[in-house]
Amino acid sequence: MKKQYFQINKLALIFYFLLFTFYLYSCKKTESYNSSAIADYNPLETGKYITYQLDSLIYLAFGTRDTVVSYQVKFQTDSLITDNLGRPSYRIFRFIRKNATQPWVPDASFMATNTSTQFEFVENNLRYIKLQLPFADYTNWKGNRYIDTYSANSLLRYLDNWDYTYANINQPESFGNLQFDSTITINQRDEIIGIPGEAGSYSEINFGQEKYAKGIGMVYRKFFHSEYQPNNGGYFADGSYGVTYTIIDHN
Repeated sequence: MKKQYFQINKLALIFYFLLFTFYLYSCKKTESYNSSAIADYNPLETGKYITYQLDSLIYLAFGTRDTVVSYQVKFQTDSLITDNLGRPSYRIFRFIRKNATQPWVPDASFMATNTSTQFEFVENNLRYIKLQLPFADYTNWKGNRYIDTYSANSLLRYLDNWDYTYANINQPESFGNLQFDSTITINQRDEIIGIPGEAGSYSEINFGQEKYAKGIGMVYRKFFHSEYQPNNGGYFADGSYGVTYTIIDHN
């Protein structure tokens, strides 16, 4: 009888220990999630805008040489709409001009969605998960998982299986004369295949990084994809390009 009583108490102790451990984990998880909301680093409201210097790297002469073309672009939040999943989202308009002396010209539109745990951005009908809670060094997620990178005719296989991770959380940063007290960096990809610069061999480079400032939104983005084909004298395949967005103004 005493032995059976001891076993019951032992099971009870194990149960309460597991319950207490789960409670601590839940508190820690909630605390992490409540430290900052998605909207803190990506506020969405009608009329808000951010202007960037856009440096676009393109390949000319059938992929045999590259050049950088620079513009100014403004992303302006328009109206609240509903996405195809029935969620509240915002339409984002992009305007472009060569320099500050020229008028803005409408260029493209996008859709942005802040959920309770992530920020989604739809560009050219491609849905990216740009931010994910919690904002912590150990957080990682498949930011391109909604993009078709696997079908036989996909031209976006280089976007497959990208692991987004945070770095430099809540760190100050400056761009030109703009200073931000709290920013986060999202490292998306830093991949080199083959030996770039070696004319006789295939190579590929994939790089993605973005930075967000608290209360502002995205303040910096660098993306680069190149695929070098050594045959026919060597050339960079169609779809090779790079863009760098650097904030120059906001409201």
